[in-house]
Amino acid sequence: MDEADVIVVGAGPAGSSAAYHLATAGVDVLLLEKTRFPREKVCGDGLTPRAVHQLVRMGIDIKAPGWMRSRGMRWVAGEHRVHIDWPALGSYPDFGLSRSRHDFDDILARRAVAAGARLREGVKVTSPVTDRAGRVTGVTAAAGPADTARADEPAVYRAPIVIAADGASARLALALGLQRDPKRQIATAARRYYRSPDRSQDEYLELWADLRYPGTDHYLPGYGWIFPMGDGRVNVGLGALPHRRHGNADLRTALDHWLARTPHAWGLREENAEGPVRSAALPLGFNRHPLYTRGLLLVGDSGGMISPWNGEGIAQAMEAGEVAAERAALALALPQGPRREQALLNYPVEMNRRWGRYYRLGNAAADVVFSRSGFQPILNRYVMGSPFLLKTLARLLANLTDTPSRDAIDHLLNTVVRLVPAPAVRRR
Repeated sequence: MDEADVIVVGAGPAGSSAAYHLATAGVDVLLLEKTRFPREKVCGDGLTPRAVHQLVRMGIDIKAPGWMRSRGMRWVAGEHRVHIDWPALGSYPDFGLSRSRHDFDDILARRAVAAGARLREGVKVTSPVTDRAGRVTGVTAAAGPADTARADEPAVYRAPIVIAADGASARLALALGLQRDPKRQIATAARRYYRSPDRSQDEYLELWADLRYPGTDHYLPGYGWIFPMGDGRVNVGLGALPHRRHGNADLRTALDHWLARTPHAWGLREENAEGPVRSAALPLGFNRHPLYTRGLLLVGDSGGMISPWNGEGIAQAMEAGEVAAERAALALALPQGPRREQALLNYPVEMNRRWGRYYRLGNAAADVVFSRSGFQPILNRYVMGSPFLLKTLARLLANLTDTPSRDAIDHLLNTVVRLVPAPAVRRR
């Protein structure tokens, strides 16, 4: 039986971020990961300046080999192609990054370990442990510590606070009865790597908005991406919402139809593919509530924190992990009882303050616009021909604004978001 001040379940970006910030605060944290590093993960591998900001806060060496920098985005819609550089803001860097999730998560986990976190790989958490009052006091796992007689015998890990960073499966949340909100959208993404020296060193993350359902004239409610990896490969994929009328699209067929349109010199053909097409679900817009209950905090995909605006999840996971760590560290500094509980209850309040209005607006946009016709109607010739509108839309989609506002775009976007009624914080 292992004990800690805090147990973090899942060593993805959310879990490793939480473990790192807890460890730097002097908290004894146990980080449990069901697989062993390095490992694959379905992702676009593109990181916006918001994600880069979180990497810097963790002290990750982003100048080391393997990191590919991006100047901005290239949007493709019909005959229109535009370049939008990442904005120069006071709060975020003016560049993005690309890095394969094959070793990205490993880098974050090792950084958490270097800060003092205890990492256990190959430990599949199966359920929460609760006391007689129903409060979470630890977790059970299918694999025990390496020094046990049998590697597959059940184990119990105990802590007064547990952070669930166990991904879209949300095993711990479901065990406590925290169901997904059926009104919230769940997108699907599919990606594949291709050898493409011609595109691998591109300075821009390329996004295509004019994709269609295979064999129809209906626009796909999502977009395609081509992200340079800097190692001779590109990450190519599609992300889409279920269409209001036509349901889920066959993303693998849509991917084949799209890539057939690309120039042959890019190399995005079957003979240059590396590995199969892999897909994953993307829980959007705070689709699970409450984010805290009875000693359990939800971060990242387990709390449905992927942005409904663009499908980005890494920046959100890392930021939520930091906030959860701050609230947990503060709670542990207080005596057990109502004061500690109040500090933990502040976690969903803070996440709602940061993203509540922005996500509420994004959920409405996903329901009314994106799930009906994708991004194509928004990226019309008027928008594509206006630098101001393009910059405004890009910063809205990527949630890149300064507070207080530094320019007219900041002022416009911050004002729009403030006008959205704040959603209520759900407690249980």
